Amino acid sequence: MAAIRSNLGPIVVMGVSGCGKSTVGRELARALDLPYVEGDDLHPPQNVALMTAGTPLGDADRQGWLAAVAQRLSDDMARRRGVVVACSALKRSYRDRLRAAAPDVLFVHLQGPQALLARRLAQRKGHYMPSALLQSQFDTLEPPLPDENALQLDIGPRPTAIVAELLAALKKRR
Repeated sequence: MAAIRSNLGPIVVMGVSGCGKSTVGRELARALDLPYVEGDDLHPPQNVALMTAGTPLGDADRQGWLAAVAQRLSDDMARRRGVVVACSALKRSYRDRLRAAAPDVLFVHLQGPQALLARRLAQRKGHYMPSALLQSQFDTLEPPLPDENALQLDIGPRPTAIVAELLAALKKRR
């Protein structure tokens, strides 16, 4: 994995709630021996309160959070080490902001059917994001375009299989 890691910039594992960003991100970071950052932990308390109450975040609500994620990416770029960050990065403008902080960032978009994601969210325990907000995330989502340095992966397989597929794709990109 050191050979893959040596040519990597930061990686943002993105997608709507319930797609497996945290699980895949943690497993990928472990496989690459890189630090992992849980983007949800960078939300200011007012964002967490809004989401807990079932209120979707708007662009203005996300600005402080995106600044914190961008700063983390920038800090890791300055240290010349990779990092894996789980961050929804739903809109191109959000990804552009992250890319401005870390031009070599690779976005890994985890995608799947809304019904599967809704089932996952209904079963999830201990997370502030209610399943009622899933539709608002799909409404906001602008999937990455070909010019955005992104990989698109299906969430159907087990997380270990997704990470194996991702590692193979990273090895090819080297």
